[in-house]
Amino acid sequence: MDAIRKIERIIKGKATYDGAGVRLTRIFGFSEEGILDPFLLLDYFGSDNPDDFIAGFPWHPHRGIETVTYVLEGMVEHMDSMGNKGILGRGDIQWMTAGSGIIHQEMPKADGGRMFGFQLWVNLPASHKMIKPRYQDIPSGKVPEVILDNKVKVKVLAGEFKGVRGPVEEIIAEPLYFDITVPETSEFSADVDPGHTVFAFVFDGEGYFDEKRKDPLRSGEGALLTDGSQIKIRAQAKHVRFLLIAGKPIREPVAWGGPIVMNTREELDLAFREFREGTFIK
Repeated sequence: MDAIRKIERIIKGKATYDGAGVRLTRIFGFSEEGILDPFLLLDYFGSDNPDDFIAGFPWHPHRGIETVTYVLEGMVEHMDSMGNKGILGRGDIQWMTAGSGIIHQEMPKADGGRMFGFQLWVNLPASHKMIKPRYQDIPSGKVPEVILDNKVKVKVLAGEFKGVRGPVEEIIAEPLYFDITVPETSEFSADVDPGHTVFAFVFDGEGYFDEKRKDPLRSGEGALLTDGSQIKIRAQAKHVRFLLIAGKPIREPVAWGGPIVMNTREELDLAFREFREGTFIK
């Protein structure tokens, strides 16, 4: 095993619609099930046209997973079956542990500007699928940013970098979730846990994530990296900004039905039956 991770697979997102008609790019999802364990899905939403997002995601259930919403521009209003509500704005992150079940809605707010951000789904192991739901709403001001000598910027949303811990706590997947900007002609490296899944998604500029590959990873492209204890990224003629996402695989069976992810078909059928009968919330 090489210490420095290489690109195992390049993943390009697919344009799709979700919710009540939100136009988005699904970077990975159902077709990559298991490859990115414990991560299930990553959506990228970005548009200047309110018609692409204003319909939002009306009331819907979740069970057995965590959803992570990271807003870079615009606002998203959320409320749920437990009486929680709030607004996510620029740079805010929400890590929602659905656990045993939650019904919520996420509605973008048209303020004349752009809507831009990401939603990640993280699987929960069987031992934690029915835990009590909870939210971690983190305002942008509580997200630490590490600036290195070469002007590389690392926003630490979850996990730890250079002794700086992100504000999201007590997540089963032991995740890293970084928003990283590498200026042109600069390099970034970081230690990662061997055996953990590591994925990068470039959303601005281009960078080299594998010294053996001639072509850079460009904006709109993601890469699953091989195993190893370190990552190294170079920017040359252009800067690169990307998400770095890593976590501990669960390696359990997955029964996936829309917004609910369990371990067996029977558990999935039970969840949907409870939703229909009004006994979903525990």
